[in-house]
Amino acid sequence: MTALRIMLTGASGQIGGELRTRFLAMGDAVELFAPNRTQLDIAHARRLRDAIRDFRPALIINAAAWTAVAAAEEAPAAARAANAEAPAVMAEEARRSGIALIHYSTDYVFDGRASKPYTENSDPHPLNVYGATKRDGELAIEASGAAHWIFRTSWVYSLHGNNFMKTVIRLLQRQDRLSIVDDQIGAPTGAATIADICCGLLDSGGPDRIGATSGLYHLSAAGATSWHGYAVLIATELHRLGVPMKISSPADIVAVPSSAFPPPPARPLNSRLCCDKLSDTLQVTLAPWEKDVLCCLNDMVRRHDLAGGGHLPE
Repeated sequence: MTALRIMLTGASGQIGGELRTRFLAMGDAVELFAPNRTQLDIAHARRLRDAIRDFRPALIINAAAWTAVAAAEEAPAAARAANAEAPAVMAEEARRSGIALIHYSTDYVFDGRASKPYTENSDPHPLNVYGATKRDGELAIEASGAAHWIFRTSWVYSLHGNNFMKTVIRLLQRQDRLSIVDDQIGAPTGAATIADICCGLLDSGGPDRIGATSGLYHLSAAGATSWHGYAVLIATELHRLGVPMKISSPADIVAVPSSAFPPPPARPLNSRLCCDKLSDTLQVTLAPWEKDVLCCLNDMVRRHDLAGGGHLPE
């Protein structure tokens, strides 16, 4: 059996790291090229193009991005190079070689003013540089003619990297009172679940399935909550697991509006994504957001012995 040659970018990130772990576990079934940023900075178009041509993958998976929302406002050219120009190069090379591309995008392509979940047909209207550059990356892929899956997801977290879950845990161990916004609504979505879905789809049809179902899909956990509701669930579960915290009760997590924090850059208030197309076309249905959050929290408590007084590494 010939190994599937996969080029994976962003392997040090949350989604990319989970994908890398799974592909390495497949042994000889996958030949993986997963360069870190030192080995390959995707913002350098020529180096990226050369790397793709040298490795000659059967599938490109782009899990790399400039995700620092505030910093993107100060460095729009750098954000554009990573979020728009690099995906364009990958898509061009995928089309040229007749291979497929999987790309991850974001709820930040929307302005959040809708009163219901966004579908793939909803008009994007990003509020910040990060969202605008991610949308431009989507458009470049769609215009390339390459076989592709673009997965828009939201509020990603994992055991690795920086994310809201880990930030809240650290704050709960240090402060006796937190203020968390309650007017931004979305679905926390685990990077492990996103990676499992990707691998499951490839197992059931390989890259050829991408060509047959090429397009844009929303991929986020079922249900929705606010950042405040998310933080309360984290605190409640840590309390149940016996993790020492400075905060005495989840009631000490105060709900505040977004206006309580410095305004720029603007973020969507409604980040809910309708995933019906994912279910109908690719037969993927995601569990309620609470299920994976609790699973990840339990893993984090065990891994770092938080109940025994351990702390998350900085």
